[in-house]
Parts: sequence; structure tokens; C-alpha cells
Amino acid sequence: MRSHDYGRDVLSAPKRRKVPEVPAELGLVVEDASSGFCGAVVRFEQGRVVLEDRRGGTRQFPLLPAAFLIDGAPVTLTRPAPSATPAAAARAFSASGSIRVEGLKARTARDSRIWVEGLHDAELVERVWGHDLRVEGVVVEPLDGVDVLAARIAEFGTGPGRRLGVLVDHLVPGSKESRLVEGITDPDVLVTGHPYVDVWQAVKPEAVGIAAWPVVPRGVPWKEGVCAELGWGETWEGWQRVLAGVGGFRDLEPSILGAVERLIDFVTEPLPD
Repeated sequence: MRSHDYGRDVLSAPKRRKVPEVPAELGLVVEDASSGFCGAVVRFEQGRVVLEDRRGGTRQFPLLPAAFLIDGAPVTLTRPAPSATPAAAARAFSASGSIRVEGLKARTARDSRIWVEGLHDAELVERVWGHDLRVEGVVVEPLDGVDVLAARIAEFGTGPGRRLGVLVDHLVPGSKESRLVEGITDPDVLVTGHPYVDVWQAVKPEAVGIAAWPVVPRGVPWKEGVCAELGWGETWEGWQRVLAGVGGFRDLEPSILGAVERLIDFVTEPLPD
């Protein structure tokens, strides 16, 4: 005769599965279960967690029970213990302000490229966006002047999955640079730029310890004129000062930030199905 468990209430509701609590550490990628918004934890504001998606968009969400998903499973986010140091928090972000990918392995370079006018431009882009570019597999190459742009594009051979993004100095109406690029209509080429005569000026003056960039007389090479005015010696010495002053995106003017971000988005845009 089988025994029976008379101690169990067969009418009682089944026990709910406990939803795990997860500390919302900086860089943790989660999905809001209600809206489907997916992003990384970047900060807290007024008791809410702020998520940033891969395009830089941010949204705030309350820390409600079981309100988020990690790998499709519900979790309850909690404020992390205040043990992380500011230095550790800073390491969660790259110099461009994006979420740093830890343990990054080099991926095969894309066929698409980003071209800049010269070596200084390339070094500045690497200083701020180098981590992002390695994550995306994008190579940045100096163009050695915008005068050769049209010929270089024809030589490169663009097409789907083989795009070019081009960053141009002094891209303002009526400039030589604007006239050289206005005839480029290839849909697989995007030209953006900043208004400064040289990429040095895209660095905020306070980042290099000056009140403002000097006004260089017409006819004087800009870099030489700046170095002479500021007592920086040769142009290579001046550039070392400028580059050393750049620790991240906050040291650059907004115009170049937007221009480079647009180029990265353009050359990494997925191919349509």
C-alpha cells in the first residue's frame, strides 16, 4: 500500500521562482523587459539606472523587481556597493566615452576604411577612438592631403561592404577643401569635417594649457606660426604638446566629435538583408 503525504496542501499555489538580484555595475549590458531597450549601465540619476545603447542613446529606468533581462532571463538590478574606486569606474569607459570591451581580441579588418588628411589627424583619432575602432575592425589611414581624394577613391573601388569615410580639415563653405569634395557623389563615400584650419585647433585650448589658439598671419604656415607664437619650438615638438594634452573626448571640440562618430557609424553600418 502506497503511503500518502498528507502534510502537503495540494490546493496551495506553487512556489514562485526567486528572481536573482544583480548589482548594476558600470558596463553591465541589460535589456529593459517592458520596452526592449538594450544598453550598458553608465550611471545613476535620481535613483534610476541610465542605460546607453550602441548608438549612444540613453534612457532612464526605475530599479523595479524583475524589470530587466540578462541573456533573456529576468533579473532585479540593485545599486552596486560603493566599493569601486573612481579609477576603476573610469576604466569601464574608453577615451571616446563608449563602454570599454575588456579582453578585446583583434578582429579581422573590414574592407571599409576611414581616411584622414594627415598623420596628426590619424594619431588624434587613434588617441580618442582607438579602442572603438579595434572593436569594430576599422583601419584609419592618412590621405596626405585632400587634393588627391577623387583619384584615391577611384583607385580604392567602393561598393557594398567597402565604404569610405573621409575626415577633412577646414570644411567650410567657400574653402578649397569644400570645393574639392563637393563633386563626390558616391553613395559609399561619406565626407565629414571640422571648421578648423588644422586638426590641432580641434583640441580645446585649455587642454594644452593656453587661453586660445593664436591668430596666424596670412601667408605664414599655420603650425609654424603657432609654434613661434607660443614658443613651442619645432612643429614636431608642438604636436607632442598637443597630443599629450588629449586624454579623451572631453578635450576635443564638438565639431570633430560629431564628424568622427558619423564616419564610424557609416563604415560599420550592417549590409541590408
